[in-house]
Amino acid sequence: MKNANMNDANIKNESTYFERYNDMTHVLGRIFTTIVLVMLVGAPFLIGKILGAMPDLKATAKGFLSVGIIWTVSSIVEFLVYTPMLGAGGSYLAFITGNLINMKIPCAVNARDTVGAKSGTPENEIISTLSIATSSLVTVLVLALGVLLLQPLQPVLQSQVLQPAFANVVAALFGAMAYKYFRGNMDIAAIPLTFLCLLFIFVPSLTSSTSFMIIPGGGLAILISWLKFKKRNA
Repeated sequence: MKNANMNDANIKNESTYFERYNDMTHVLGRIFTTIVLVMLVGAPFLIGKILGAMPDLKATAKGFLSVGIIWTVSSIVEFLVYTPMLGAGGSYLAFITGNLINMKIPCAVNARDTVGAKSGTPENEIISTLSIATSSLVTVLVLALGVLLLQPLQPVLQSQVLQPAFANVVAALFGAMAYKYFRGNMDIAAIPLTFLCLLFIFVPSLTSSTSFMIIPGGGLAILISWLKFKKRNA
């Protein structure tokens, strides 16, 4: 009885600590997100003011509207899809530092799978935050080295032999990651995968809107899963 009470007390303390951690994460995340947004949006106008070359606001608004609708939908979809995977801390870090699809999401997913954490748990929250923070620091380090070594390595990087590899880095990365999930649910993954592949083949312009295409692909996968669930429980 005493051990049970101690375990309950430990669980309660852990829950309290995690809630405090989450509350502070949201406070700091909102502050730094606001700072980054002000800097990103304000920098062009500040530079324009200093140099006497302010952009035409009407032309800027028209340019934004031409692509803003698509990217607004894409941003909402990415937020709804990635936030449950990353948790609060990981989401703030990932959206502030950027490059989610190429760097942050693969890093967080691999770290979570390595330790066996499940989405929505405190363990996943901590692991995602640590992995994305590490990824961000490594990215800064690699970029710094890249800038320093750009000139000496330029002949190698521009080699025609390496160009196909650079053009397929993202496809290779996500292909390897996707297979791990597809092989356990091929009956669910096959139809959306085939549908999207055919869609991209016949409408090549859609390849530049991969984030937006999460909606029909994900919706189709959810529909197939629901139909399987209904059939199994009929």
